Amino acid sequence: MDTAHATRSLPTVAVLGGGALGLAAALRLAEAGSSVTVYEREPRLGGLAAGFGVGPSALEKFYHHIFKTDTTILRFIRELGLEPRLIWGSPNTSVLYQRRIARLSTAVDVLRFPFLGPVDRVRLGGSLAWLKAVPSERAFVGQTAASWIRRVMGRRVYEVQWEPLLRGKFGDRADDIAMSWFWSRVRDRTISLGYLRGGFQQLYDAMGTRIEALGGRIRTGTAVTGLEAGPNGVTVASGATAEHFDRVLVTLPARLFIRLARGLPESYVQRYPGPDHEGAHVVILGLDRSLTNGIYWLNINDRDFPFLALVEHTSFLPASDYGGLHLVYLGNYLPMDHPLFAQSDAEVLASFLPALRQIRPDFDPAWITASWVFKAPYAQPIVTTDYLDRLPPHRTPLAGVYLANMAHVYPHDRGQNYSMRLGEELARMIQADAHQSAT
Repeated sequence: MDTAHATRSLPTVAVLGGGALGLAAALRLAEAGSSVTVYEREPRLGGLAAGFGVGPSALEKFYHHIFKTDTTILRFIRELGLEPRLIWGSPNTSVLYQRRIARLSTAVDVLRFPFLGPVDRVRLGGSLAWLKAVPSERAFVGQTAASWIRRVMGRRVYEVQWEPLLRGKFGDRADDIAMSWFWSRVRDRTISLGYLRGGFQQLYDAMGTRIEALGGRIRTGTAVTGLEAGPNGVTVASGATAEHFDRVLVTLPARLFIRLARGLPESYVQRYPGPDHEGAHVVILGLDRSLTNGIYWLNINDRDFPFLALVEHTSFLPASDYGGLHLVYLGNYLPMDHPLFAQSDAEVLASFLPALRQIRPDFDPAWITASWVFKAPYAQPIVTTDYLDRLPPHRTPLAGVYLANMAHVYPHDRGQNYSMRLGEELARMIQADAHQSAT
């Protein structure tokens, strides 16, 4: 065997972004023998699933769990020795509508759902069961979720259950959301939910440690400021520092990639602007007692509330994991220029807390022991019927530069599992291209 030839076929690779996608790709590339460097702007790995310390555990800044169908992340958890930390449960999922709360976790709950009549309940349950059986999004090409739901589930089901969620999440774009997106939300989800006790940060830290053990480099707290391809490789600039690589995988949103990359043809920029996104805004409350008395996930279907969902994390995990705090997320997806993003934490709390009395009349702000506010741009792609037309291909016009981000997990919705699966696909693509160029 020609050792020099084999060595040349293993490229040096920079991965821009240390979230689920970037770390999965970096780990597989490192395992295959490539020299990998991961750049992450934030001080911790994990991207939107990164955590912060609360008591003895790390809590995600933005609420996360996994499903039984999430086979890729489950494989990484097993490989990295974290399976003993994985717990499963079927916590209470409920709906608030017209100031009343009803459970909507199981098929039995659907048939008892008090906000719909008997015929509408059957249409809702039957339609959800049918969607789970549909094997591909191709059955829904060109259709919007709003029109399909109204036609198949019925107008009343749409108005009570789905329109509030679509409008709450996508605002005035609700009528444009593709049915393929809604199909994936139904198809991929399971009643049983999983969580890594102690936080998903453990997984991302373990991936980073494994990459370093394989000779890779992890550069947290390092923002990339420029990217340029040349005849001898790709230059990645970080402030005054520049490094050269054979190949670069960019896991940032397409619009950020366009800002960073030099030399992109104008025709490419015009052809592939990338999809529009919503930003994520979350308030986390640390309370001295439970707020919902057992509800884990509460969809807010009354649109005069200032938040879209309430997630009481410690209805799933014990409060003892977090120093005794009962943890409640108040979450929103909003246009990135929404005024809420510019408000101070005190202003946000002042506008959010009165709504909690609509959920629990005896709520007292004195129950709050700690609070946090987190914001993130480009957190939720807006999946319209022309979505794929705007999505850039993975191989960019810059030699040796690849692009893959959460928008590319289509038809699946954003999430750790499908980002990791895509990361593995990009690692295989980069390896195959390197091998082909070496031969």
